[in-house]
Amino acid sequence: MNTQKRREIFTRFRNANPHPSTELVYSTPFELLIAVMLSAQATDVSVNKATRILFPGANTAQSIYDLGVDGLIPYIQSIGLYRTKAKNVIETCRLLLADHDGTVPCSREALQALPGVGRKTANVVLNTAFGQPTMAVDTHIFRVSNRTGIAPGKNVDAVEQKLLKVIPKEFMLNAHHWLILHGRYTCVARTPQCWNCLIADLCDYKPKTPTPKGA
Repeated sequence: MNTQKRREIFTRFRNANPHPSTELVYSTPFELLIAVMLSAQATDVSVNKATRILFPGANTAQSIYDLGVDGLIPYIQSIGLYRTKAKNVIETCRLLLADHDGTVPCSREALQALPGVGRKTANVVLNTAFGQPTMAVDTHIFRVSNRTGIAPGKNVDAVEQKLLKVIPKEFMLNAHHWLILHGRYTCVARTPQCWNCLIADLCDYKPKTPTPKGA
């Protein structure tokens, strides 16, 4: 895919959704960090359901740490891998209190030093909470990047590096959200909705899916 096509793709994304945002509900960088940690192998809907109950009573490193693992589990047990996530969240809160005065650091190295925080989680926090032009490649972005030809790669790291290289700078801040939302609602895994896609004519995906009967 050439530069002109990529620019047109992101221009259309921007025109359709000028101010994209995560579907996780949060009000502070700390709440976002916890929500993203909980969202691994879980839906944003399930995480929002849990944090809607958790955050009104505990939304700081100290207040969640005070809950302890056993106190946190009842809030998040509807989310997959909740026991491991509870341990990681409590330990993360301990480290935030000990090393960062309870605040969320804005550097990748410091974020990835926290338990349960990998590169993807760090990228989401850096991009969404701190406005850094990072690219968190999840399954949606990996699929869209390869299927459309925007940034094909054999693994998430390769796709991340390619996206950072080929996306025009003016689009980088919001590119992560546009690609996730496109993969979540239009360029879905099983049957992409090519008939309802605003970039179908620019996409390299050859076997375009036809409009379903009755649609």
